[in-house]
Amino acid sequence: MSDNVPDKHTWFHDGLTPDLGTLHKVDAILYSGRSAYQSIEVMRLRSFGTCLVLDGKIQSSEADEFVYHEALVHPAMLSHPGPRSVLIAGGGEGATLREVLRHKTVENVTMVDLDDEVVSVCRQYLPSFSASAFDDPRVDLIVGDARKFMEQSDLRFDAIIIDLPDPLEAGPAQLLYTREFYSFVRDRLADGGIAAIQSESSRWYDLDAFVAIVRTLRDVFKFVSPYQAHIPSFSSLWGFTAVSDSLQPELMEAAEIDRRIAARISSPLRSYDGTTHRGMFALPRHIRSSIDAAGAVLTDERPLAVY
Repeated sequence: MSDNVPDKHTWFHDGLTPDLGTLHKVDAILYSGRSAYQSIEVMRLRSFGTCLVLDGKIQSSEADEFVYHEALVHPAMLSHPGPRSVLIAGGGEGATLREVLRHKTVENVTMVDLDDEVVSVCRQYLPSFSASAFDDPRVDLIVGDARKFMEQSDLRFDAIIIDLPDPLEAGPAQLLYTREFYSFVRDRLADGGIAAIQSESSRWYDLDAFVAIVRTLRDVFKFVSPYQAHIPSFSSLWGFTAVSDSLQPELMEAAEIDRRIAARISSPLRSYDGTTHRGMFALPRHIRSSIDAAGAVLTDERPLAVY
């Protein structure tokens, strides 16, 4: 092994920015392959257990995926009075689907993911992530482009959960972070509906993508509610955004969140509750100031690209 380049079979380097990364001791590489869209690896790391790695970046770890997926799904869905129909864009490992199906009001879930190989690999090597959610009769899994689905479908949903991979330059998700795409999301929401969107890093030295996403969403929706949660396997705080033309989850009190969890969620949550909810929406001043500053929105002609 070179003094400067770790052996990938011993150490995994997860690049966070062009100037910063983390090293994880590798116990085993359980799967390594490439789909038509991206590289796919499943690794067992000393630090976070079994992890899904796409294009060289950790997407989910068995140690802390519950923090990310509970944060993505539940603030938006609990702010809705009773979501029955849900659309998930992305989320190939199945954990987002698992969390959506915890809601007793849900009658049907349409999940659209471009890469069926990710779904297949995760069902085989990471079965605890989906917890058999793909077998639930309420689920309609569609292998396809989420943007094309939203543009062409006439279905409308009470809640839409956007759990897409990073918008790498020229990657398959790059045009799923633009004003045009978010307009399609708005069109697919039923009256009184709400969407939750994975919104990239909110770490203090790497805010540009989060700020650009929130600013772009403000150009489309009446109410835009950014929030964050610390995801240990990402080595950072991570941004999310809830958007609606009628609902504002940040206004909900902790006691009301806890009441709705008790009444509407079928099994105990591990990270999210009323107290957590209030903290997630309390963004620090430097993030609020960055979001409120003037700046361009993301468009198909000028999309977002991250490292």
